[in-house]
Amino acid sequence: MDPILLKQAINQTMPFGKYAGRKLLDLPEPYLVWFNQKGFPPGKLGEQLALMYEVKLNGLESMLTPLLDNNR
Repeated sequence: MDPILLKQAINQTMPFGKYAGRKLLDLPEPYLVWFNQKGFPPGKLGEQLALMYEVKLNGLESMLTPLLDNNR
């Protein structure tokens, strides 16, 4: 995994829905599980959401929190 892509993914802001405006790393795990079951959106956002699903599934979010931009 490219560290630059990982940092971009965790700092990406959710553009729509109930959690619009939240960083992808801050999305609740059940929301990402729902996307995993229903299908992630196509394109870069879908890839980033799938990555956040794997991060949450494996309990790695605390390890990545220091990479968040300060405007959390």
